[in-house]
Amino acid sequence: MSRGLLVLLLGVAVGAGAHLGYYRLHQPADPGTLDGELAWMKSELHLTDSQYARIRELHEASSPRLRALSAQVAQMQQEFAAFENTRRTADRVDFVEFAEFVQARRAVNEECLQSTRQLVQAAAGEMSPGQRQHYFGIVTATLSPAARLSN
Repeated sequence: MSRGLLVLLLGVAVGAGAHLGYYRLHQPADPGTLDGELAWMKSELHLTDSQYARIRELHEASSPRLRALSAQVAQMQQEFAAFENTRRTADRVDFVEFAEFVQARRAVNEECLQSTRQLVQAAAGEMSPGQRQHYFGIVTATLSPAARLSN
């Protein structure tokens, strides 16, 4: 009886180990990372290995610029929070400073939009017409309503 129980427990342990090992090996990349997003693009758009490699190069090349723009956006959000806090606590508004802030924010937003458009167009240039149509359908569906109106 104890030998049969030992064999049964050993079988369960080996089966559980094999199950966990298989799923660890086949676990998809984190969708919040560049690798995860590119892996999703490869499977969704049925990209060839050469298309995937070129699109990966495009994303890696544009990554420093997009990260710098992201840092600028974060800094502007902090500046706006400080501006708003001053308005609430001191009950005053420097309209010239606010107008300059709005102008700077518009410029950064436009630069973000242009950089993103360039990346999307460059990636689409590596795709077949069918892939490109599907890609643009995905990209258009993810735009906010305000962004769609401004295009």
